Amino acid sequence: MAEIWEIIKSFDWSPFWISFKTGVVATIICFFLGIYAARQVIRLPHRVKAVVDGILNLPMILAPTVAGFFLLLLFSLKRPLGRWMYETLGIKVVQTWLGCVVAACVIAFPLMYRNARAAFEQVDINLIYAARTLGMSDAELFWRVVMPAAGPGVASGTVLTFARALGEYGATSMLAGNISGKTGTISQRIAYVIKDGDYLTAGIWCLIMMAISLVIITAMNLISGSKMKDTRRW
Repeated sequence: MAEIWEIIKSFDWSPFWISFKTGVVATIICFFLGIYAARQVIRLPHRVKAVVDGILNLPMILAPTVAGFFLLLLFSLKRPLGRWMYETLGIKVVQTWLGCVVAACVIAFPLMYRNARAAFEQVDINLIYAARTLGMSDAELFWRVVMPAAGPGVASGTVLTFARALGEYGATSMLAGNISGKTGTISQRIAYVIKDGDYLTAGIWCLIMMAISLVIITAMNLISGSKMKDTRRW
């Protein structure tokens, strides 16, 4: 126990803060992009919807390292987009914290999109008809009727998105690298110390991630608490 306590006291907590900041920023970005994409896709014709939906869900099917490889090709300074962003805007994605955010957004986005879309499709159409008879604009109808009705599903998607962004490893390693204090997330730290044979440090980080995961799962259960109560009547 004394050895564990000494390790904890001398711990480098930068991986936690890098992961946490990445998760928060990526979740905010995915929240608005996911809601916008879900709102637009449900209005599309069936065949077009099937294709667009497949494209938006592709990062969830691909191995994270494959997604990271394509992101690296896209934002590399040797490629047109990456070079233009760096020379014109002064923005560098590869081996920066911005790379962590971009990778987390790409990998976590499908979770937000799918949950938001499912929640929107389950909204009672009669509520929408009633709102239209009251003369609500599309924006008012969406934010005052659809979003509150779809709230639990959207909230669950947000929690899952944060969890996925927090624990992202494959795409982040490819795009942002593992620079201590800059791009080194918790998942990367665990892989790094295991490579060095430091299983104690890896175990502590794993326990931290398990604690965070438990909090996230509990939050999801609380969000859907009313539905859980109804199922107990069976």
